[in-house]
Amino acid sequence: MRLAGGSVVRCNPGMLEVMSRWLVQQPGHIALVAAGNLLVWALCRATVLRAAAGYNRLWVPAVLWLAYATWEWLVLVRTPEANIRVDLLLIWPVIALTTLWALGRAAMGWWKTRHR
Repeated sequence: MRLAGGSVVRCNPGMLEVMSRWLVQQPGHIALVAAGNLLVWALCRATVLRAAAGYNRLWVPAVLWLAYATWEWLVLVRTPEANIRVDLLLIWPVIALTTLWALGRAAMGWWKTRHR
């Protein structure tokens, strides 16, 4: 963007733009997020949340992230020119809310095990 004085102002990309660059048509990146969720789930299950297993639901978003990676791979293979992705309007909020829910459950379980 050019100002009246001729100087150029560069805008930092927003969080959504950064996410879309990193996730859209990048099934490997999405699989890494799924693997990270599985790793955190396994670590919590083995250590902190062993006594409160009902609170460790981090496997749920891991499965959703893995399904999203598969979907993104299919889109990449079948329609590589797809640049308008209406499906992401449904996929991203569902995955984001599920991930937040699972992290919240894990935090509640961690808190309950620490304050017995």
